Amino acid sequence: MFQPLAHPLLSNLAMNVSLFQAAAAMNASSRWQDLIAQNLSASSIPGFKKQDISFSAIEAGLMGARGASATQPAHFTLPRMEGYTNFSNGELKFTGVKTDTAIDGPGFFEVQLPNGTAGYTRDGEFHVDAQGQLVTKSGHLVMGSNGTLQLDPNDPHPITIAANGDISQGAARKGRLKVVEFNTPQLLAPVGGGLFAALDSKLQPTDSSRASIRQGFLEGANTSPVIEMANMITAMRHFEANHRMVQLQDERMGKAISELAGT
Repeated sequence: MFQPLAHPLLSNLAMNVSLFQAAAAMNASSRWQDLIAQNLSASSIPGFKKQDISFSAIEAGLMGARGASATQPAHFTLPRMEGYTNFSNGELKFTGVKTDTAIDGPGFFEVQLPNGTAGYTRDGEFHVDAQGQLVTKSGHLVMGSNGTLQLDPNDPHPITIAANGDISQGAARKGRLKVVEFNTPQLLAPVGGGLFAALDSKLQPTDSSRASIRQGFLEGANTSPVIEMANMITAMRHFEANHRMVQLQDERMGKAISELAGT
């Protein structure tokens, strides 16, 4: 909880500052709870990357002082919360499904979104559709190094995926999974369902040379329901403490106004 500022020259405004600070802290705690709820709801999505937070203080402005030191206005700060994506790897889990793939190391699978743009994901829960194309469970086309990946749905030969991403059906090579890295992955924009979009012009994708593909595995989400529930309790307590601060300052202001009105 952020404590109100104490300054002898701002006694007539300190309560207002405390209200602003407590309200800003309540807003930050509310946003924190939203991110926790998002992490909890997506904890079963393979390759999901959780949203973490950082708290900081920003200078909100200057307060003009009164009296002999009016030439020295006082600074005051407000709490600010920023969310960011935690790209730490999740645990690899064996499924035995031939089209399930996991990235061991950095990088993202490239897929084609419905609007034709590229999306990026760590969720390798793929399957072959009726047209023989490799797609995600949401139906997005999985991209290869030379375009979409075309397989034969009527071919009884097993699908094999090598560590470098090469896909074969029997003895026939069908292409290579496109796995890319970014110079600053923190700039990727989450678009839901474990997908990211490269909307920032500063992002520079390159073919990943450090990733190893694991066939028959899926990467679990890097979020823990137990930890998220503990964070939810902490966030709620922060919110309640600052809500009480708002109530106290409101009561003090009401009392001050009542006393002034009676003079």
